[in-house]
Amino acid sequence: MRFLISGGGTGGHIYPALAIAKKIKQKYKNAEILYVGTEKGLERELVPKEGFKFKTIRVKGFRRKLSVDTLKSTKELFLGLNDARKIIKDFSPDIVIGTGGYVCGPVVLIASLKNIPTLIHEQNAFPGVTNRILSRFVNKIAGSFEESKKYFKYPDKVIITGNPVRDDVITTTKEDAYKSLSIDKSKPFIYSVGGSGGQKKLNEAMLDVIEKNMDSKDVQILHVTGKRFYENFMKELKNRGIDLSDSNIRVVSYFFEAPKALAAADLVITSSGAISIAEVTAVGVPTILIPKSYTAENHQEYNARALENKGASVVILERELNGHKLNETINNLIRDKNKLSHMAVRSKELGVTDSTDRILQIIKELIVVKK
Repeated sequence: MRFLISGGGTGGHIYPALAIAKKIKQKYKNAEILYVGTEKGLERELVPKEGFKFKTIRVKGFRRKLSVDTLKSTKELFLGLNDARKIIKDFSPDIVIGTGGYVCGPVVLIASLKNIPTLIHEQNAFPGVTNRILSRFVNKIAGSFEESKKYFKYPDKVIITGNPVRDDVITTTKEDAYKSLSIDKSKPFIYSVGGSGGQKKLNEAMLDVIEKNMDSKDVQILHVTGKRFYENFMKELKNRGIDLSDSNIRVVSYFFEAPKALAAADLVITSSGAISIAEVTAVGVPTILIPKSYTAENHQEYNARALENKGASVVILERELNGHKLNETINNLIRDKNKLSHMAVRSKELGVTDSTDRILQIIKELIVVKK
């Protein structure tokens, strides 16, 4: 059985693709898997490390306004379609799976035109432009949010599967997390992280939160700045005369044990990328969500509102964010245990822990139909 998977540009497209590839490998022992990405995308680094065959096509994103760059993108698109046609002819896949990003456009489109079964996975509540276009051609769409259905021309194609989540996010227990991270479970523990790369506006607000709580023994905070912001963040703490050496507050540039922090947290403050949303709901933790305002088509706000509307989160937009408002929101939540407990329940209700199994079931059905 031959499986062709494509998705790239950002981790939000790549990690779900890799999770699906790993699940296929588990279930189909003789599966041949080929991952198609771009030469410059993050997938070029991540996919080979996971042991999957990797090929590239030429394609680049379109700017919203007509320009010389638009003409270059058009040329690259035709080159990408030709590259995809060659790869599909040589590999002869039984099914093609796309997880978003410009790279999967030519690959999934050519496969569809050749009557090869096709599936796309959409991570966000508001679908990306590539997936909205491809939805007209593919056999099935695996969605992560119920809200996404209304944005597709053929909503009957959409099956809600959730977003793949790392196994250790699901399997890590609170007790193990408390012990490993030296967390006092009798005091609220707040985990603050602006996505894998950090978030400038969150960092600015957290400087004030840390200053207001630096001497408090009633709350524990772990703040992750992101590597590119860490040095300046620590300088600003020093400029403010803040010493955290004997404090319940920890600041790090990156946190490799994120699943443990999620398991132990009473409240998580984060941006609202698809992977972050999938992880906090899989664990069932209340959140303060701060959507990044500069993401494509403002999709992070759509993700955040989906949780807010279900009572699982409080949303603060970046333009409204400041240290005083964030600190006040934190205090209001951790002092109201009933509300925090209710938010945790609603968060857990939204969580999906068997996403890859659901996606694999769609794949199986499409392959059977082909046969």
